[in-house]
Amino acid sequence: MIHALTAKLQPGTRAPDFTLKDAQGRDTALADYRGKNVIVYFYPKAATPGCTTEACDFRDNLASMQGKGYEVIGISPDAREALAGFTNDFSLTFPVLSDENHAVAVAYGAWGEKLIDGRVTEGVIRSTVVLNADGSVLLAKYHVDPQGHVAALRQELGI
Repeated sequence: MIHALTAKLQPGTRAPDFTLKDAQGRDTALADYRGKNVIVYFYPKAATPGCTTEACDFRDNLASMQGKGYEVIGISPDAREALAGFTNDFSLTFPVLSDENHAVAVAYGAWGEKLIDGRVTEGVIRSTVVLNADGSVLLAKYHVDPQGHVAALRQELGI
């Protein structure tokens, strides 16, 4: 079933709240991060080349991001078990969350039609939303390229 085009989040709007399971099965809520700046990124599938590149870039830059007051959360439609393997295999040091029914991706505008190998398909649109400490959207980037995305994001945020 093709969903209606989801609305993209705009700077200044309030980010939708969510609670999702992490790789270990624990609940993680956006509310847990109130008072902190948060980078929420959506990726299509754990352990694929682009998603691994992006996750490892976030991992490798996490200390500098946290040093500037930013936390990182990754979200995909993968089952929790797949995320556990992904986290372990690549020593990810930030939460990756399971959005199996993709409700959070839809709410964030990160779900919709995309072109893969010449075919139109529906799925996660690689996206990054940066939230201020009050939960409002600072930046929303859609259809990002995993290669160099973290470096460009750091530059834009002055990290």
